[in-house]
Amino acid sequence: MTIDKIKVSKAKVHNLKSVSIEIPKNSFTVVTGPSGSGKSSLAFDTIYIEGQRRYIESLSSYARQFLGQFSPPDVESITGLSPAIAIDQKSTSRNPRSTVGTVTEIYDYMRILWARVGDAYCPISKEKVESQSPQQMVDSILRNKEKSKIILMAPIIKNRKGEHKDLLEKFLGMGFSRVRVDGEILPLSGDIKINKNLNHNIEIVIDRIVLKDGTRGRMTDSVELALKLGDGHLLCLIDDEEIFFSESNYSAKSGKSYPDLEPRLFSFNSPLGACKSCNGLGQIKQFNMGSLVKDSSLSIEEGAIPLLKKNSFLKNMISCIAKAEKVDLDKPFSKLPKKFTKLLEFGSDKIYSYSFESENSIFRFKKDFPGISQWLERKYNETSSDKTRVELEKHMDISPCKACDGHRLNDFSRNVLVGDRPIMEVTNLSLDQAFEFFSTLNLKGQKKTIGDKVLKEIIDRLSFLNNVGLTYLTLNRSANTLSGGESQRIRLATQIGSALSGVLYVLDEPSIGLHQRDNDRLIKTLLQLRDLGNTVIVVEHDEETMRNADFIVDIGPGAGVGGGEVVAKGKLREILKSKNSITAQYLNGKKSIDVPTERRKLTNRLCVTSAKHNNLKSIDLNIPLGGLVCITGVSGSGKSTLIHKVLTPAVKNNIKGNYQAPNYNNYDKITGTDQIQSVIELDQSPIGRTPKSNPATYSGLFDLIRTLFSNTNEAKTRGYKPGRFSFNVKGGRCDTCEGNGSIKIEMHFLPDVYITCAECSGKRYNQETLNILYRGKSIADVLAMTIDEAVEFFSNHKKIARILGTLKDVGLGYMTLGQSSTTLSGGEAQRLKLAKELAKSTKGHCLYILDEPTTGLHFNDIKILLKAVDKLVSLDNTAIIIEHNLDVIKTADWIIDLGPEGGKNGGEIVAQGTPEQVSKVRKSYTGKYLKSILS
Repeated sequence: MTIDKIKVSKAKVHNLKSVSIEIPKNSFTVVTGPSGSGKSSLAFDTIYIEGQRRYIESLSSYARQFLGQFSPPDVESITGLSPAIAIDQKSTSRNPRSTVGTVTEIYDYMRILWARVGDAYCPISKEKVESQSPQQMVDSILRNKEKSKIILMAPIIKNRKGEHKDLLEKFLGMGFSRVRVDGEILPLSGDIKINKNLNHNIEIVIDRIVLKDGTRGRMTDSVELALKLGDGHLLCLIDDEEIFFSESNYSAKSGKSYPDLEPRLFSFNSPLGACKSCNGLGQIKQFNMGSLVKDSSLSIEEGAIPLLKKNSFLKNMISCIAKAEKVDLDKPFSKLPKKFTKLLEFGSDKIYSYSFESENSIFRFKKDFPGISQWLERKYNETSSDKTRVELEKHMDISPCKACDGHRLNDFSRNVLVGDRPIMEVTNLSLDQAFEFFSTLNLKGQKKTIGDKVLKEIIDRLSFLNNVGLTYLTLNRSANTLSGGESQRIRLATQIGSALSGVLYVLDEPSIGLHQRDNDRLIKTLLQLRDLGNTVIVVEHDEETMRNADFIVDIGPGAGVGGGEVVAKGKLREILKSKNSITAQYLNGKKSIDVPTERRKLTNRLCVTSAKHNNLKSIDLNIPLGGLVCITGVSGSGKSTLIHKVLTPAVKNNIKGNYQAPNYNNYDKITGTDQIQSVIELDQSPIGRTPKSNPATYSGLFDLIRTLFSNTNEAKTRGYKPGRFSFNVKGGRCDTCEGNGSIKIEMHFLPDVYITCAECSGKRYNQETLNILYRGKSIADVLAMTIDEAVEFFSNHKKIARILGTLKDVGLGYMTLGQSSTTLSGGEAQRLKLAKELAKSTKGHCLYILDEPTTGLHFNDIKILLKAVDKLVSLDNTAIIIEHNLDVIKTADWIIDLGPEGGKNGGEIVAQGTPEQVSKVRKSYTGKYLKSILS
């Protein structure tokens, strides 16, 4: 009997109120509802987690210890589950070595193709490399000067793990006496200890010869034996210079030998293929004065170079040098002698006398000065602290590696061609260009037989990526620069490429960052996934996606404690008839986000001339100040580059009078910054990395609340200060759980179990602290309040009420004050940042930059958000929003539309003006969709 439905019975995860629902299998289901209503709790935390948990439990206990373990969700029963795969926004790789090509596995197939059908050329002579005979190798060695010391070795282990004891014993039995392990020559008869968990290179020493007349015969015999034992490879040490010989790849003109073509040779993550200068990263991080000096109008003593902390060892050394060179460090940095600033940056061989006290120690020594750049570089490479590395990276300049020109691979790997192109040149093509290259690649004869299957895999995957609107990306694009939506669509295309069926896919807003034009292609891809025989559940707010769904589940009616119920379910026509569903009211037109009756008349301008970065084609940007400005355009057209890489650094640099760093030279001129007081960027990055961070701590509320509790009569009597009411420090917190409220119990082969702390019952504080009450509530009771409840509770406290009021105004009333920041979505984090800024009393003239603030927002939430942004603008500020959502775009005072396409075909201003003016521009895709929505 086949089960055709997923049946969930009485789910109580997070705010779900005993939800029972039946979702049809092999269908495309959309779960929607207001932000915080419980959509993700149902789709991800209940259905996906249970599907994944059951699959993992079917594995052996040995296999389970290597996989992430999940605790069973709080649900009575779930039937009809298939193996589950989640494609969410938080799975983007942060590894700088991860690229679009590696994530989609396309680059892995490309490495096989170049290794098996590529033509290798010598990087020096540019001739095609050919096989080298043993006699040619002997001749090459004998060309060295007389009395040169030659060591001939046969490579037997190449970059492999293990102890290799049997192999070493075998060669000892054959009469060999020496071996080289990882560069060190050792006696074979000795006790050789090799770490089995590390990769090793092992060579057997065949012969040691001093060059002189009459050694040719012995040399020939030894070379032939080395080639026989080393599978055609020979390593030769000539006076400590290492030369590699191979029977397969040899350039007669340059006299150089090269390794065999194999997939590892094209991996920038392998020592065999990576560029030696940048270790396969393609870029060099380094310090220079441009990146270190943040304000040249200040003196070094006043903090012109923020990394030179007062009384630090390096700062004291510089003070001694300045004294010796008779330079006044109280002068502005820009007025210091150029000879001295050069000395600071690059150092000097001159020996200086140093005498100072630092960190309770007295130092007296004589030494040359290495320079600030080299000093910090050494500190960066040697530190084991992630925090220190992140702090130092803020002051480093990133430039392409000169050795490999940013192509990551070594010389030889970059000179292997397929279709007359090296592998990294193809990875730098946009995905649509790469698709064209591989589709038209004409392999012949034996190469065609070898490469056809690999080519099919590459072409199929590129086709899927282009079909989900990612044509503008390149295979070499770093995965850590992708947006949440781009990352999801890449993984979605990879899943379709794997052609699985009978799987449950759960997706989290895949339409994020996607222009309306490309939405249809995404929906077709999701339907294609369904048609392969899979169940697709999508958490989504996009209207077009809902209209194409087979089944819709609307969770609500409100958020937080006001949500967690199924308000409506069924096909679209059934949802539209629902009277309780707020989603239905927006879909059937009973509710809507209104177009403003009048646009603001904006006269002042912020202008950037000839902006050029990535794909921007020297465009002139003209932004009106004092209104709501939307930056629009198809994905990859250059919106984020223009605002985050050009405009924001340029404005910050000019309003603060900072030192002109090299990375600010991507425009010619900027005017209008005299009308801006400050720049505030509100992105979707998390507000805190630890579970102890929450809305109360982030917004500054908690400091005020703790002060309030410390001012109660009981607290004063006991001598409690505000610190007593912090769950991060000893004294007031519960010492058993250290203020966490729960205790982690590690379980072997099973998921870690978190149990509520028995001492404080999950309240985080000890009993003495909980005995202090404000209006009948303890500090733990306050943290458990929703923002809506707290607004009423603190209505008489002006400062607290103002902050709570702004949190409520941006639609976060359902959130509790103590909710862990690690559980917030990107949209919630951004609105929390917006509320924090709104709560501040500013004098206006601020430039607020928001990047897709509608992420994770329902129609109704967008309406609330727009009110908050309008309030911000009415206080004489300017809001620049990078956005695809038409409900936001239509309310803008001014639109700047980039395009016409993405990647190399973008980077131009297609249209600008009011929404009405942009809607009349024929070549603007945004204008086309605006026209229909405005009418």
